[in-house]
Amino acid sequence: MNLFGMMETSGSAMAAERMRAEVVAANMANAETTRTAAGGPYRRREVVFAANGDDARFLDSMNSATADAGVGSTSASSMSAGMPGAPELPPLPPLSGGPNIAPGVHISQVVEDPSPPLKRYDPGHPDAGTDGYVAYPDINPLTEMVDLMGATRAYGLNGSAVQAEKGMITSALEIAKS
Repeated sequence: MNLFGMMETSGSAMAAERMRAEVVAANMANAETTRTAAGGPYRRREVVFAANGDDARFLDSMNSATADAGVGSTSASSMSAGMPGAPELPPLPPLSGGPNIAPGVHISQVVEDPSPPLKRYDPGHPDAGTDGYVAYPDINPLTEMVDLMGATRAYGLNGSAVQAEKGMITSALEIAKS
């Protein structure tokens, strides 16, 4: 791999981590959302990373794992549609490989957390059921903060890698001049 290929790899990782941070922010913003356009409380979302390139075994294992878990992909536009505070996210690439995809990582899909919503007794809430309980999203702020810190750290490390690669290219050009 040449230096520019390493920059593409780090750049794709930075883009994936940025999207991961946006999904975490949407989860935190909707931690108290009890009603969505789809009905029911907001469902926590997580990103699934996939390696770029033509690795058929990896793609087959990812597809079978998501099929076995019973989770489907969620488009970013449907993910944030009708939810207050949810950022507008770009469309997600499909889970497929090929020789024209640059090396690195991408987000193959955004999946909903299958855990059931939390029930809180609040008979005065407009979304309360006949039993007086309201379904709230199962979102733990500590988990979301750890995910956000991980995304931030990975983004920063990839940014440092890009800076180091730029320094190597500059040094190589200086050597070529002399």
